[in-house]
Amino acid sequence: VETMPVQIAWGAKVSPEFLEKVLTIGVGFGWTYEQASFLMSCIAWETGETFSASVQNGAGSGATGLIQFMPNTAKALGTTTQALARMTPVQQLDYVKKYFQPYASQCKTLADTYLAILMPSFIGKPDNITVFASPRIAYKQNKGFDFNKDGKITKAEVVAKVEAKHKKGLSNGYAKTLDT
Repeated sequence: VETMPVQIAWGAKVSPEFLEKVLTIGVGFGWTYEQASFLMSCIAWETGETFSASVQNGAGSGATGLIQFMPNTAKALGTTTQALARMTPVQQLDYVKKYFQPYASQCKTLADTYLAILMPSFIGKPDNITVFASPRIAYKQNKGFDFNKDGKITKAEVVAKVEAKHKKGLSNGYAKTLDT
């Protein structure tokens, strides 16, 4: 049986235990290695490439951790952002898994994997749909996505920065090659 090497985005920047757990979560969801790479790239984006369980949201939303759990989201998952921040990244992946459970079968693209985190109601929607609009608080907290500064943030604009993070994560020094 011939093995096929696969690239896992950001795999060289995390512990072997972290990568193994992400891949195990992916297998449980029926994901491909590419879909596991999508999750890794989303975590890289959400943590500023630190993969830290305690990283705080810079826009003041109260979000914390690998996928920037909001306080109400943490509560719905049976924990708090304070407890999440005290966990190791590997421990916090249990909550990432729990969070993604209802969306896992819909996370077929990088865009939809990221939208599962940011705004799940936009999973599967067209790229030109408006996700956030001025003057809402959510727009202000995400205005860095508004490339054309038109007061509207589309799905395509939201995903562009995550796509750049994914491309970086697949480059030399960041990706991990696995023989499958």
